[in-house]
Amino acid sequence: MRGEGIGMVEYLIRRIAGSLILVSVALSVWVSPHFLWVIVFVGLNLLQSSFTRWCFLEDVLKQRINRQGPGE
Repeated sequence: MRGEGIGMVEYLIRRIAGSLILVSVALSVWVSPHFLWVIVFVGLNLLQSSFTRWCFLEDVLKQRINRQGPGE
């Protein structure tokens, strides 16, 4: 994976957020417009984390990376 530690976590957060947005747009077109609420949630979470410098997904990813250990 790209980088180690914090750099890798930021990379993963951007990848997951972008993927959720793209999948939600597709689902809102083909399934239900209610999937646009996922985009609102992701956007609000990104905005909130820019002010508070806390992101739940970041905590989860850091715990998972620490459990795996180096080289896994």
